[in-house]
Amino acid sequence: MKNNRRLWLKALAATPLFATLPSRADDMAAIRQRGRLRIAVYNDFPPYAMSGGKGIDADIGRAIAEKLGLTPEIVGFNADEDMNDDLRNMVWKGHYLGTQPADVMMHVPVDELLARANDKVRIFGSYHRETLALARNPDIVPRLSGSAAVALEIFTREKIGVETASLADSFLLGVLNGRLRDNVVHFKTVSEAAKGLADGQIAAILSPRAELESALAGQTRFPIETSKFAELKVDSWPLGMAVKVEEMELAEAIGGALADLKRDGSIAAIFKRHGISYFPA
Repeated sequence: MKNNRRLWLKALAATPLFATLPSRADDMAAIRQRGRLRIAVYNDFPPYAMSGGKGIDADIGRAIAEKLGLTPEIVGFNADEDMNDDLRNMVWKGHYLGTQPADVMMHVPVDELLARANDKVRIFGSYHRETLALARNPDIVPRLSGSAAVALEIFTREKIGVETASLADSFLLGVLNGRLRDNVVHFKTVSEAAKGLADGQIAAILSPRAELESALAGQTRFPIETSKFAELKVDSWPLGMAVKVEEMELAEAIGGALADLKRDGSIAAIFKRHGISYFPA
């Protein structure tokens, strides 16, 4: 599966944004008349979205729709080349193959640079802060600490897995003047990397924490620890959603419902139900 969801991280400024976008009349009345909220989620992206409308993003979308008195309609879609394409296909234009835009798209980084590059959408509604984390075989890799030069030196000798074209991939290939390159092992998904760790092909995995926790569920022999390296400018980012830029009333309604769900513990409960650590954003 393409890893486009995180390609934007290579130029990330990690600054939340909601205002400063133009607004016009919106389609909230039409959505209420229809009685359904179309919610776009990525296909095959555990733990956030899986087949059958399952996953954290789908559950949050459903909870928001129900809070608004609407019937949730989960729309799964395949990742395109990058996040800009996904926002075009699922929020403001539609796909050339005929897929219609959804009312709201989940799992959109709430980031100023991304928002500026996509002025036809309104990015808002942070519901979780994703963090980069390391899963390791403790018999081979000790708990990492200190600068990357010190902590990652072990991977000049041991193999470490990453998902191809991800933030972790880019970071490990460039850090320590490229000295880790020969020991960075690429996998299509974090789930495949987890199998590699269990089979002894690699000694560790660097990946977003939620994906690691999902892929390694039930395998307590591999500790998962948040990674903090001074050389890595971005090690966490807020996840939110997007609607068409002119649909201000819809954004406000969704934002209000999300605030209620945060306040009453529903968002935290969804993450707990999926066995994933929740970090408020």
